[in-house]
Amino acid sequence: MSYDVIIIGAGPGGIFSAYELRRLAPELKLLILEAGHPLDRRRCPIDGKKIKSCIGCTPCSIMNGFGGAGAFSDGKYNITNEFGGTLHELIGKQRALELMRYVDDINLSHGGAGTKLYSTANTRLKKECLSHGLHLLDASVRHLGTDINYVVLENLYNELAEQVEFRFHTTVNTVEKLEGGYRVTAGGESFVAPRCIISAGRSGSKWMQGVCKALHIATKSNRVDIGVRVELPYEVFSHLTDELYESKIVYRTEKYGDLVRTFCMNPRGAVVTENTNGIVTVNGHSYEDPARQTENTNFALLVAKHFSEPFKDSNGYGESIARLSNMLGGGVIVQRFGDLIQGRRSNPERMRDCFTVPTLHATPGDLSLVIPKRILDGIIEMLYALDKIAPGTATIDTLLYGVEVKFYNMEVALDAQLQTCHEGLFVIGDCSGITHSLSHASASGIHVARYIAGREA
Repeated sequence: MSYDVIIIGAGPGGIFSAYELRRLAPELKLLILEAGHPLDRRRCPIDGKKIKSCIGCTPCSIMNGFGGAGAFSDGKYNITNEFGGTLHELIGKQRALELMRYVDDINLSHGGAGTKLYSTANTRLKKECLSHGLHLLDASVRHLGTDINYVVLENLYNELAEQVEFRFHTTVNTVEKLEGGYRVTAGGESFVAPRCIISAGRSGSKWMQGVCKALHIATKSNRVDIGVRVELPYEVFSHLTDELYESKIVYRTEKYGDLVRTFCMNPRGAVVTENTNGIVTVNGHSYEDPARQTENTNFALLVAKHFSEPFKDSNGYGESIARLSNMLGGGVIVQRFGDLIQGRRSNPERMRDCFTVPTLHATPGDLSLVIPKRILDGIIEMLYALDKIAPGTATIDTLLYGVEVKFYNMEVALDAQLQTCHEGLFVIGDCSGITHSLSHASASGIHVARYIAGREA
């Protein structure tokens, strides 16, 4: 079965590369291979009643399927080079921003119109943060919300399905280099094309390592982010979230000099679980629809760990910590901040007395038995620093869910067109190790599509 372009993965990178190829070169025959379900069949069985925790579905509908891991996120598109990846280092800062704005225009025209664009420009909050050793990063943030994000993806799929062939429930086994292109094997079938775009996402990191090894593509070790998901009353951070929605704040700890950052802030959101390679970790969602909003705000506090020789398996390190949490808590552990400081585990009785009502059913426990001391010390120090700009952060009833781990693929050696050492083989999105966000992954797809279509060198 021959095609002009094979795209592996129907996450943001794959979707936007297909969208732009269809727009610029409609004569090309495109195939998208996706291990997960179509968008309308992506369902997590956790309902909080009959099924309260992850049951290990294969594939996980939160992490796989049309829309990728971002389909059920809170739909935040951060238009910035300050965070979200290093795409700008390969293609240039101005071009990266232009592509992210173009992605924003596409989202608005496919159901996102009317959603708000927030900005940190000229905010008084930056000065307030600096006065307490906190650094607020610059960004414009389009918040679609989990519900509107779904609508945008649904509209994009309906448009693409008219001219693009999709193969769902199709796990790719191998990518083989041929004299005139590539052979992709999946589900007992072979597909051939002169150009192949790999957009396997964060959950495809281990598979991507195998592809790079088989094709002798150079890689280098990346980082892993380890931390907790914080949940507290909405009012504590309302002065930040009402103006900025997503505030990316970085703090350097006094004790170790480590950087701790806020990530994925969800005003009036809910804490959720996700399954990565059989490991249950925690994340957060939020909605535009007021009927689906909660009384709480949640966000992650993460510490990035980079490793030097001889250790190279940063993801393995993060996995071992997450597995320990799963072993002790049967999934995700939740602990009151006051219990953590007092050196005692949270139990059901203490959780019933908690003023902050949790939005996720998790096992009360002790995070100090799971998270390494250096990382936990940094998180505690950051909470006290945040309390200075958002009083009420470091209180007894602030909830900490663990663990939250952000796995990053090893960084694949790519040129300015995001092409590997093999002509016609491109790697985009989070599996490349150079993007870590919806906007950067989507922009990388547009960039490659324009190159293939011959519109931009």
